Amino acid sequence: MDNPLTRKLSSFTDFSEEDTRRLNDLCRNTDSYISGSDLIMEGDRPDSVFFLLEGWAYRYKFLPDGNRQIVAYLIPGDLCDIHIFILKQMDHSIGLLSDAKVAAIPKVDMLEILDSHPRIAQALLWATLVDEAVLREWIVNMGQRDAFSKLAHLFCEMCFRMRQVGLVHANQFDLPLTQEQLGDTVGLTKVHVNRVLQRMRRESLISLSGKTLVIHDIERLEKIGEFDSTYLHLERRPSLSSQSNY
Repeated sequence: MDNPLTRKLSSFTDFSEEDTRRLNDLCRNTDSYISGSDLIMEGDRPDSVFFLLEGWAYRYKFLPDGNRQIVAYLIPGDLCDIHIFILKQMDHSIGLLSDAKVAAIPKVDMLEILDSHPRIAQALLWATLVDEAVLREWIVNMGQRDAFSKLAHLFCEMCFRMRQVGLVHANQFDLPLTQEQLGDTVGLTKVHVNRVLQRMRRESLISLSGKTLVIHDIERLEKIGEFDSTYLHLERRPSLSSQSNY
């Protein structure tokens, strides 16, 4: 059995057959969710770790005036905080941007994985550190880039992340986002997002039809968005146990 979580974590380090079997076992029992529903809401008490196997999800917060800020996208292979069950309540919500399949890993199983499978624990820690790096980059993107560069950077990031789990073909991938959701991500109005997308189409940078994005000139889009994939830490690393200085 192959799944995007195993593919993602395997891109960081080598797993034993037992590690791979255990990861696949974790993802064997899944629940299906429909687009627009929530996995968990702000104020809820978390008791499981969610692994996203199919579809897209997002972290978000509502402001008192009803405006929404999207603070992260979750794609197949992503997990929702390996120690989330430590918290008494959620400080944000996680909703579905598309129909999805999700594995909910109980606290006891998560602790067993972290204690008994050091390579998996190391890879999960790596995934958590990458999530934090992505959040830092999103803050920079929101605060320091213009509208055209903001969306260029976001599209490049999602292309690289989707490619990591084998979901990009010729720079084409699913992007189940509305213009309103894109605006709530990068701090733009829906009208402004529409203008940027039209400009990208005119300059033959992208095609966006329905929920499919095609990037025609990835190198130019990277330059416009000042995109450097270093923060995604995609380079393969040996496991800590195999390094002689540990």
